[in-house]
Amino acid sequence: MQTGADTPRVVITGTGVVSPIGTGNDAFWQSLLEGRSGVSFLDAFPAEHLPSKLVAEVSDFDPLEYLPSRKLLKVMSRDIRLGVAAAHLAINDARLRPGQFPPERVGVVYGAGRISSTPQDLVEAIRTCDTEDPESGLTRWGEDGLGRITPLWLLKRLPNMPACHVSIGLDARGPNNTITCGAASALLAVAEAVRVIERGAADYMIVGACGSNIHPMDIAKLSLFETLSRRTDDPARACRPFDKNRDGTVLGEGAGALVLERYERARDRGIEPYAEIIGTGAGCDTRVDNDALAGEGLVCAIRAALADAEISADQLGHINAHGKATPRGDLIEARALHRVLGDQAERIPLTALRSYFGQCDAGGGVVELAGSLLALRHGRVPATLNYETPDDDCRLNVVHGQPLTLENPVALVVNRTDVGQSAAVVLRRV
Repeated sequence: MQTGADTPRVVITGTGVVSPIGTGNDAFWQSLLEGRSGVSFLDAFPAEHLPSKLVAEVSDFDPLEYLPSRKLLKVMSRDIRLGVAAAHLAINDARLRPGQFPPERVGVVYGAGRISSTPQDLVEAIRTCDTEDPESGLTRWGEDGLGRITPLWLLKRLPNMPACHVSIGLDARGPNNTITCGAASALLAVAEAVRVIERGAADYMIVGACGSNIHPMDIAKLSLFETLSRRTDDPARACRPFDKNRDGTVLGEGAGALVLERYERARDRGIEPYAEIIGTGAGCDTRVDNDALAGEGLVCAIRAALADAEISADQLGHINAHGKATPRGDLIEARALHRVLGDQAERIPLTALRSYFGQCDAGGGVVELAGSLLALRHGRVPATLNYETPDDDCRLNVVHGQPLTLENPVALVVNRTDVGQSAAVVLRRV
């Protein structure tokens, strides 16, 4: 972060995780240390006709543990419930309580993606159109079908609703925004929250992201343009970031949230920060279909984050990669890292946490960032699962087998979408 006499230091004082490998920091971190995968065969609904049978689902999750009223379930999709729960955990972790702060000095920015409707939401309305005559069916839809859709249906599908519910629950009346840039949303939300605090518009920012791809329509749709793993022998070994034999990603779900505040306020409250955010950056590819140009956005994002942090590549302690385990995606990311970091790309320890919980749309980025925060706090970098055969085209120092003892308290976290939207954040343990 560019430093100056009046530029505040922004730190992370709370984190909350709801993931396929554990809900809450302790359970999540223990799974990372033990190398416990969250990928399994799909059992939430019949999968025999779906193109992929593997998913990473959040299990043993009861949203009522985090909501003040059962009535709220009617206006919350699965994504929203996960996101609100993560915020609840992060706020408690930061020991931030209503009444301790002016409500107008607390803001919320969340990352969210598409929130698909379930067949159950529309089945009654569609039944009114059950006719062999297309024109008659459309007439029935307009005259009777639409009226059978609950008026609250849309509130469950709007991507800005996670931020709204979080702000309502905390009575946060400050800046409120939603970022909808796929897998890059979380880190972009972090960058915006930092700027809000720096310019004095808020003292605290709740930052998060959520996403769920565990849906038959999502699985069928994403398989058309997303490379999904077709492995069926051992689900836990399917997601293989940067491994030579990777064949695709696994769809998952999850959410994470962070509490950001000025370092001085955290110190005055007696809170030990996880880390200081010292740099952020963003970029976008202009030609994702051109292999020579693909990854330009990630190059720009990393360069901007390092410049913002005022550090060089040799000062990084570990990289938390996007690493979604698709053949082309991992190659593009590796090339981008080499372009920015040079020979350091083969030296700096790198972990890819999507090997544990797959592709969670917007939610994955903040869950990964939480992994680096816990790594900085505990002094260990989690291993990448299923990295067995190095890919000579990637040439990265992938942490595998066992967690690595952390010697350098600076981390680079990156995310990139398939259409080139990219973000990077640099963290340093306080």
